Amino acid sequence: MRLVLSAGAMVSAPGDVLAADAAPNPWFDASYVVDNWDTIVRYLGEHVRLTIGAVVLGALIALPLALLARRYRWLSGPVLGLSAGIYTIPSLAMFAFVFPFTGLTATTVLVGLTLYSLVILIRNFLTGLQGVPADVREAARGMGYGSARLFWQIDLPLALPAFIAGLRIATVSTVALVTVGVLVGHGGLGQLIFGGFNANFYRAEIVTGTIGCVLLALVADVLLAGVERLSTPWARARA
Repeated sequence: MRLVLSAGAMVSAPGDVLAADAAPNPWFDASYVVDNWDTIVRYLGEHVRLTIGAVVLGALIALPLALLARRYRWLSGPVLGLSAGIYTIPSLAMFAFVFPFTGLTATTVLVGLTLYSLVILIRNFLTGLQGVPADVREAARGMGYGSARLFWQIDLPLALPAFIAGLRIATVSTVALVTVGVLVGHGGLGQLIFGGFNANFYRAEIVTGTIGCVLLALVADVLLAGVERLSTPWARARA
């Protein structure tokens, strides 16, 4: 039965009204992806930039700290403990600490992600450096290798598998952590997930953001695995 309003509008009778929670809400909707492709790509680009920036900055900070901890053994405990302590800081508190200096910008997220990556990078870098045989290093010194040459030609090649393993773990972890940047409006694909929650739990938007994060992590991990394979040919020969 239909009721016609005085203004000429038509509305369904009570028995025909579709309940709000019964409205179409698919788990995935290709039309949503097509209609919002530009927005998805923009968020994906931000996600990639934040991930790469955080891991690269984290590596640049972690390597000198790992070298110091290897050289002065008494530093290894404090350095590892400090990085682990930073990792336990909740993201909301971390952004609150950084916000007064960087504001509601992507830099706030980048600083937090960089600090979070240190616990993984420092530990793996230090493990790799400590795994270089002492007799090999002594032999290199006896051949006249200086500190820089010793690092680039002996330490780095032998520690590279552990280095790249750390980079792989840190990258995948960072891809997931970028999503918490929605707290300051720079969460990459996390903006889609958050947007889906705000749109009455619109599942297509939430799943699109989630799948995007998973695929990005998988692609990054495969690429780094390829880099490891190409940069350590001796490991393949030994296998």
